[in-house]
Amino acid sequence: MSNEQGRVAVITGAASGIGRGLAEHAAGLGMQLVLADVDGPGLQTLCAQLQGQGAQAIAQVTDVSDVTQVERLRDVVLAHFQRVDLLFNNAGVMQTGYSWEISHEQWQRMLAINLQGTINGIRSFVPLLLKQGHPAQVINTASLAGLLSSPLMAPYNVTKQAVVALSETLQFELSMLGAQVSVSVLCPGPVASEIMASNQARDQAGTAFSAVLDDSIRQGMTPRALAAQVFAALAEQRFWIFPHKDFKPALELRLRSILEETNPQFQMIDVQGDTHAAR
Repeated sequence: MSNEQGRVAVITGAASGIGRGLAEHAAGLGMQLVLADVDGPGLQTLCAQLQGQGAQAIAQVTDVSDVTQVERLRDVVLAHFQRVDLLFNNAGVMQTGYSWEISHEQWQRMLAINLQGTINGIRSFVPLLLKQGHPAQVINTASLAGLLSSPLMAPYNVTKQAVVALSETLQFELSMLGAQVSVSVLCPGPVASEIMASNQARDQAGTAFSAVLDDSIRQGMTPRALAAQVFAALAEQRFWIFPHKDFKPALELRLRSILEETNPQFQMIDVQGDTHAAR
């Protein structure tokens, strides 16, 4: 029997992309799953697929930007499985364009889903994880954009760097308490997904850039390949999860710029990884 058998994983943004890959991998390990997404039909399709393969999985349509819905998600988990072992705060959206041309509503949407959604997950679930009295893990999906800034991606850069800071802070706090709850932050490069469908670019620069970015993402690492790396890292309780490695010279350049107080320079990176199409 797998060591993961019977453990409960909660995954937001589960209907597609990274979330779907995590769900499929967790099901293969024998975990019990609570899958959340705003895409109700996509969520039900995935849930039915996993149930057909023998997995214990339930679907809960959830807008992570709405704290009431996230609290309801927690209550559904408790009603069905009475415990949580892994919480994946994974839901996210994209917005491209010049910083000053992105509308107030677009900025607020990005902050509400990418950042507040993670905050809502932490506030709703961490008290439960602490109260349970057994080991548990919180995994927040950030991005390489959580470590490196790129032009025409200001809301994504801002929210993902905030998720990294939040994850580090949460790890420090749980360590202070001697809690059995550990934290990981997932910072992938391109992963084959439909995230660009969430982009609301209206200006010419944002629209043109999004087409290039969409192509890069679609040719990225498959969600299943990424999920395998994530679960291997979780088995070692690693905080930093970097499925793509080729970004490190660019990060070193940024760190040198900070330490030497020189003006930042944007450097394109060619991130390598599993480049098969999504399955």
